[in-house]
Amino acid sequence: MPADHDHLTRAEAACAELAATGQPITLTAVAVLARIGRTTLYRRTGLRAVIDEHKTRGQDASTLTSLTVQIDQMRRSLEAVAAKVRRHEETIRRLERARRPGQ
Repeated sequence: MPADHDHLTRAEAACAELAATGQPITLTAVAVLARIGRTTLYRRTGLRAVIDEHKTRGQDASTLTSLTVQIDQMRRSLEAVAAKVRRHEETIRRLERARRPGQ
């Protein structure tokens, strides 16, 4: 978990730096600035969602297209969180089952 938090912090800082300097926010640029592999950024939906959010901040949020993109990003983020919760619940069930016979 600390590595995930570190990646998130570095990705957000890289996005903020790119936005402040007026450079386009791309996965490649964020990967270079944050010193995170592009594969990691592509694989982790939470990191991708942060980058996508920073990309859209510079755009007009009131356009229908932008709202559609934001809804899609939120849906993907929510799905990622739901998948993580399901994995955690399964781990808890497995640990509880393993603990029962040994009591």
